[in-house]
Amino acid sequence: MRRRLLSLAAAGAASALAMTGLSACGGSNPLSKDVTLHMVAADYGDPKLGNSSQKYWDDLVAAFEKQNPHIKVDVQVINWVDVDNDVAKMVKENKAPDIAQIGSYAAYAAADQLYSADELFTVSEQADFIPSMVAAGSVDRTQYGIPWVSSSRMFFYNKKLFSDAGISKAPETWEELAHDAKLLKQDGVKVPYGLPLGTEEAQAEALMWMLGNSGGMTDTVGNYTFDSAANVDAFSWVKKNLVDTGLTGPGDPAKTNRQDVFDEFLAGKAGMINGHPTLLAQAKAKKIDVGVAPLPGRLGQSSDTLGVADWMMAFKQNGNQEADGKFLQFVYQEKNAVKFLDEYGLLPVTQTASEAMRENPKDRDLVQFLDLLPDAVFYPVDKISWGPVSAKVKTDIGKAVHDDPKTVLSNLQIYAESQDGGKS
Repeated sequence: MRRRLLSLAAAGAASALAMTGLSACGGSNPLSKDVTLHMVAADYGDPKLGNSSQKYWDDLVAAFEKQNPHIKVDVQVINWVDVDNDVAKMVKENKAPDIAQIGSYAAYAAADQLYSADELFTVSEQADFIPSMVAAGSVDRTQYGIPWVSSSRMFFYNKKLFSDAGISKAPETWEELAHDAKLLKQDGVKVPYGLPLGTEEAQAEALMWMLGNSGGMTDTVGNYTFDSAANVDAFSWVKKNLVDTGLTGPGDPAKTNRQDVFDEFLAGKAGMINGHPTLLAQAKAKKIDVGVAPLPGRLGQSSDTLGVADWMMAFKQNGNQEADGKFLQFVYQEKNAVKFLDEYGLLPVTQTASEAMRENPKDRDLVQFLDLLPDAVFYPVDKISWGPVSAKVKTDIGKAVHDDPKTVLSNLQIYAESQDGGKS
């Protein structure tokens, strides 16, 4: 799994759009000519481990083509390291895929290269997407990004390490977190709190700390707010109370990646980290006695958490709107989408799939993450500038736990505004 999603890793998901038998783009009649669609999809598995996403797509396409003999679909599965760049290269060379499942959509939407969701789905299908994801996938109130996989983040702690250190419950405030981290350190725990501000996914950890102090990366109208008083205060607290006191382990948090702290947690060497649903399943498989709780906040449990989604989109270039819509409607049928979700341990992106998950006993552990999605805070993926800004955050925000936080965050603010057309 990649970043986040999820950043998610990170990362799946899907949805459960009930098929109505009507296409959003022209009814249910057969196409008048044969069409071959080219789709690019990210790989959520690992071919070396035998769980590449290619098999899922091959099976799905075979079932779709049996029902739709006039539409052929060629799915090209590419690893997460390359897929976004590969699609960007295809578009630049005027060879855009018909459909792409990648990490961002905003630049293509801004260039008027994508069909909107209402050109691909019926009204009832489009309405089934979780509202917070519709908002994250929309530009000027028009949805171009179709959520594919989702995830949310919660606070993880090792119950055995807590018990050995005399800690009876999860911390609810930052003060309690620091207190517990000291007890864990005194008891010999290698990484009392895992703080991954390295380049893999620093934006995720940073945003969770910002949210815990009622801050964030943007305000309600979409302006960047990296250097807000709340954010500066949050990083000043982390620097003073966790990093300077040696409570984040022997490594440098500014160079520590998410996978580093995940590995420590799975090895029973980390007491507390922020994690996602896939990590919970991995920890239980490793026989780690995991506790899961809402994120601690400055004054109490945070009412906000990070939500992550990856995106499906349909390009206009080849003019295959009707075929695109038919295939995507098939992809998002509950049985097809949930199969992908089950394979990779991610969360659904529609309300009907969410209800189905709540009713399935095997998904009991996921419900707590699912409950957070409607109000989760997503990265500002609707902004064209988010790509370069996110990259800058990954390389620079770790400096805030060594240097002056206000200076580091002010420099990020200046950069973000420069990428955003000078808007404050």
